[in-house]
Amino acid sequence: MGSLGSNLATDDTGVVPVPSMIKQVTAIVRKELAPIAPAIDAGTVYPAELLRHLGDAGAWGSHVPENGAADLNAAIQSIAAMGEICGATAFMAWCQNTLVWYIANSANKALVDRLLDDTASGRLLGGTGLSNPMKSFFGIEKLKLKGRKVEGGYVVRGVLPWVSNLGPDHMFGTIFEREDAPGEIVMFIADCADPAVTLQPCQPFLAMDGTGTYGVQFRDLFVPDELILADPAGPFVKKIRAGFILLQAGMALGLIKDCIKVMQEVEAPLGHVNRYLPQQPVNFSELAAELAHETAALARDPFNPDETYWRQVVALRLRAGEASVAAAHAAMLHCGARGYIKGNRAERRLREAYFVAIVTPATKQLRKMLADG
Repeated sequence: MGSLGSNLATDDTGVVPVPSMIKQVTAIVRKELAPIAPAIDAGTVYPAELLRHLGDAGAWGSHVPENGAADLNAAIQSIAAMGEICGATAFMAWCQNTLVWYIANSANKALVDRLLDDTASGRLLGGTGLSNPMKSFFGIEKLKLKGRKVEGGYVVRGVLPWVSNLGPDHMFGTIFEREDAPGEIVMFIADCADPAVTLQPCQPFLAMDGTGTYGVQFRDLFVPDELILADPAGPFVKKIRAGFILLQAGMALGLIKDCIKVMQEVEAPLGHVNRYLPQQPVNFSELAAELAHETAALARDPFNPDETYWRQVVALRLRAGEASVAAAHAAMLHCGARGYIKGNRAERRLREAYFVAIVTPATKQLRKMLADG
């Protein structure tokens, strides 16, 4: 797989323009992702080379803030383009984009100087370990990582059960609670190459096995000051939380679009009986357009501190997850017996849709967040 770097059309700053980036990403996923999507789903391939290739095309850097503002739309559209082909890859894209989002928003200049260019270009891959912290913020779980202050940084211990888009040379962002100051949290970048970090293979999943997902054990990991994203992390989490959630919309939008295609593709042989099903492709086309429109509006203003805006983001994410499951369910019914064959696209899409609905923040957590106010 060759690099696209020399073939990209760039502007005077050397940055790939957004329309060109999305076009390049779409071309890459159709040519190079489509043939390996079943292998990624089966867990026999983790597409590191493809992810770096997408980085060459600018997929991981479009949402980096400039002058205190950010627009997530290009990142969401590129994730959706991947999600049309492979839900697992769209999830890895969210992980990578979220890691960049953390780093780009950090006030730690040493960290930004060290990591931003490499993560935004895809030279350095990685993910996010905020599943447990996000649950802890809303009273669902307790924080699993503990840290204590030492000279030049912190020492961290504990276990995270699932962190994705990882490998032995990857990094990810996560949070620990200070042992010496209970209730105080610190967000940091963990380096998987450190001997104090152990990646433990997970039990096979229903889908998404090719996403580089591991349990991660920290055995007194020294985290230097230059890898601290935010200390204390509370205000930082509020800053990045809308982006964290909105970027997930790309997974849903891409999956729903392909489910519509699946239904349309069986129209000729099965339309005479499928017309009796209550949900038709046109219904999901209208729903997808509504979700895309609402996502685009919210994604233009991810730093909006207004509580009403935050609730809109949470409500959108809830709708997107539920719409993913509904669209995949309808696609399976439209396909009938042919969709029930293992390896059929409709069958894979149904499994991937449930992941969109349960990945943090899951449907039940989103409903709790809205209920709690």
